[in-house]
Amino acid sequence: MTRDARATIDLGALRHNLAVARKAAGGGRVAAAIKADGYGHGLLRTAGALKDADVFAVACIEEAVPLREAGYRHPILLLEGVFEASELGVASRLGLDLMVHSPWQVDLLETERLAAPVRTWIKVDTGMHRLGFPPDETARVHERLRACASVSQPVCWATHFARADDRGSDYTRHQIGVFNDVCRGHGGLRSLANSAALLAWPESRADLARPGIMLYGASPFVDAGHERPPLRPVMHLQTRLIAINRLERGDPVGYSGTYRCPESMRVGVAAIGYGDGYPRHAENGTPVLVNGRLAPLAGRVSMDMITIDLRAHPDARVGDPVTLWGPGLPAEEVAAHSGTIAYELFCQITRRVRVEEVDGSDTDG
Repeated sequence: MTRDARATIDLGALRHNLAVARKAAGGGRVAAAIKADGYGHGLLRTAGALKDADVFAVACIEEAVPLREAGYRHPILLLEGVFEASELGVASRLGLDLMVHSPWQVDLLETERLAAPVRTWIKVDTGMHRLGFPPDETARVHERLRACASVSQPVCWATHFARADDRGSDYTRHQIGVFNDVCRGHGGLRSLANSAALLAWPESRADLARPGIMLYGASPFVDAGHERPPLRPVMHLQTRLIAINRLERGDPVGYSGTYRCPESMRVGVAAIGYGDGYPRHAENGTPVLVNGRLAPLAGRVSMDMITIDLRAHPDARVGDPVTLWGPGLPAEEVAAHSGTIAYELFCQITRRVRVEEVDGSDTDG
């Protein structure tokens, strides 16, 4: 039995989740966010499954080039724009859209001569306070870009939400209001909605939605008590039991003995750990599935192994499958036990985890 830490990527689930996003967009266009190696699922793999998206959204030139080399002719939006002058020529040659968030980027566009003009999106800081122009500066930026020979017209508009994942907060509505005030009277496409806003804030959908995490099957929301969106998990991270130990009451398990057996019990050892990208800070009680049924972690996560309380699994045997997240166990639930978010879980899977693809028709996902 070889070490069996593997991530199965369900391409059918990607297509399903894109359909959910498109339905929520209500006729608006959809930009599939496939930055960060497709949120850890593989850039070209996700692009292929999401080829029906209207636009691809990536962070930088380095993520756009492989898409063009693979033959994708979609509009590609660089969410952080260019990082230096030399990238403007590449963006022009490849026909990329640029997010413009800082004065120095406007300066570059005014001074560089391009073979073909590029489409630009003014990033408006409506309250995220990360990237973007303050609302009272956007009119001047818009005026400069309209007069710039390197910029195709009309200039477009975008913002990003800080709290759309919290359906109980009014901050998103405030940001929408600020954005609408800034854009009023100007032409050009408008883009506001991330995954959470697309699903929960209809007034944010505008011309181009930019879903990310929902495409990979994780709920974008942090608030409990609501029905989970009808998304299918794309990544099924799994391994197998490699040992089962009989321990006595009071026996410590793992590094520092953070877990002590409350009774005589069986503890399973599964072949996965933080060296594979499983979160090191997953606490005692973090759920996994053994043979498709819930079981809690018992003891600290090691580099190559985890230990599992098998008291509810009297029939478990060495070689039995263990699911870390995927069908039946949402990644965001594991993340909540680990002090992180599903985004990080997906993105930190390491190269020694074997990756396989299925098309969804031969899984229950």
